[in-house]
Amino acid sequence: MISLVVGKLGSLYTAVVRAIFDWVRPVTDRPRLLVFGKNGTASSDALAGFGDHYEVVHPSTFEDGLAMLRLEPFAGIFLTGDDASSPGSLLHAGGMLEQLPDGFVLLNQDLQILWSNSQFQRLSGTAGDGYGKAFYDCFGNPELIGPDFCPFHTALATGEPAKSTLRVGEKTYFEVHARPILDDGDNPGNLAAVVHDVSDEVLQRQKLHAIHQAGFDLGDLAPADLVDMSVDDRIELLKARILHYTQDLLEFETAEIRLLDPKSRRLDPLLSVGMRPEAESRRLFADPTGNGVTGFVAATGKSYLCEDTEEDPLYLPGAEGARSSLTVPLTLHDEILGVFNVESPHTHAFDENDLQFLELFTREVAVALNTLELLVAEKVSTATESTELIMREVAGPVDEILNDAAWILERYIGHEPTVCERLTRVLKHTRDIKQLIQKVGATMQPKDAVKSLPSRPERPLLREKRILVVDSDESVRQAAHTLLGRFGCDVETAHDGEEALLMTRSFHYDAVIVDIRLPDMNGYECFVRLREINEDAQVILMTGFGYDPAHCIVKARQAGLSSVLYKPFRLDQLLEEVEKAVDPSKQPAVGRD
Repeated sequence: MISLVVGKLGSLYTAVVRAIFDWVRPVTDRPRLLVFGKNGTASSDALAGFGDHYEVVHPSTFEDGLAMLRLEPFAGIFLTGDDASSPGSLLHAGGMLEQLPDGFVLLNQDLQILWSNSQFQRLSGTAGDGYGKAFYDCFGNPELIGPDFCPFHTALATGEPAKSTLRVGEKTYFEVHARPILDDGDNPGNLAAVVHDVSDEVLQRQKLHAIHQAGFDLGDLAPADLVDMSVDDRIELLKARILHYTQDLLEFETAEIRLLDPKSRRLDPLLSVGMRPEAESRRLFADPTGNGVTGFVAATGKSYLCEDTEEDPLYLPGAEGARSSLTVPLTLHDEILGVFNVESPHTHAFDENDLQFLELFTREVAVALNTLELLVAEKVSTATESTELIMREVAGPVDEILNDAAWILERYIGHEPTVCERLTRVLKHTRDIKQLIQKVGATMQPKDAVKSLPSRPERPLLREKRILVVDSDESVRQAAHTLLGRFGCDVETAHDGEEALLMTRSFHYDAVIVDIRLPDMNGYECFVRLREINEDAQVILMTGFGYDPAHCIVKARQAGLSSVLYKPFRLDQLLEEVEKAVDPSKQPAVGRD
């Protein structure tokens, strides 16, 4: 770009200018330097240093100098000035006029072109030197976007340099530096301007800002939205937004996102556009060998630029006709969540800027996915808590209905067939209530929403097992419903031994948990009578802190008891004892006598 320097920098300034001229010196021994502006002390001092190497030409008027510039070769142009608080001189090396990308133009006060170099003509699309044409007309009446919206008028009014940025069309930007040319009376008579193409810098800044704004849009996953949208719908919206910014902002037409399953290390497709069906369905894992570029990036956490797909040993065919690809990891707090891949039908289609922008964008995508995962987790937790709360409140009354209905049914058997039939239906529907609540609770939870969402540990041995808990303490009965119900058990309770026997005669249970201190009998007596009803009944006796004055546990062990729980028991102890009771392979031989 044209250098703007202060005339009063003295010897250092002279040395810098001389070095520039030495670089662009033409074949002649004494290149010519054309000076515009008034004769001032600072300018004279600066120009004196060039006398040994350059022929300094100082025309008497600006018009004379302009005529010389049109007709004669010059190595450079020097604009004089005495103001040390701003650039006092503008140097434009003549040899550089045809080599650098900057445009240089001289204007009158009406902003009509008096002379321009070839770069200005190329940047503005002006035929010839544009003599007499208005400056802004050369750019098709561009939009001025500041910081100075009248840079030429400001320069003329203040005698100081001014600058502004012009926008031409959608993606072309020019930075204009305007400087007045002062006459001997310190009056600005004409203007000099440098035009520099800053499109790349401006577009990069705009893209960075747009990516930042895209992050806000992607992450706009407010919990209130989940009231009206399912999580699956929200995921589809997020995918649509990602695709929108990938194509419109980053200008990548082909894209694929895969999420990493932390357990299996499998890379599951989340979004795929432009990929061949066999590529979309390909099973890939986070492994640097045998899983293409995607597996390599997921395993190493390093971005990968494939310049030519036909020469790259890691590349696996993705998009139809793809000749290059760019793949970056989706990371959050150094944790790899997945992989983002884009492809192009051209070789060497991606550069370091594309890599930088895609890495920035994937950070926003990772944050948005994490936000969605947290909201899904919140919804799962809320659904689970709601189900458990309902079950906790309903379990007691349901058990009371079961106990009373079973008591009535036992007394009507053999007497009133119609009543017995009705009571049997009541018992069945009552038992179904809790299962229906569990099913409704399950539908409230999103399925396959975010694969990395942690789930409750599975206890497959407990699912759909019917457990009867016999205890006079209501808190113990409620705890049994809550704790065992979480793992798929169908829990029912009884207050005392007689109710337990009644329920066992009416229904089948995979295990019965009995407190040794019941209001109407002790644990050993209950154990024996349960075995009389069903000799294969799996019974677990409970005792508080090992308190057993009647030696129920000792006598029950002698009679075949195999499981004991000591209150207050830990959850894992409860689950393990129930699993042993319901799984024949875990029962000792004595328990099957």
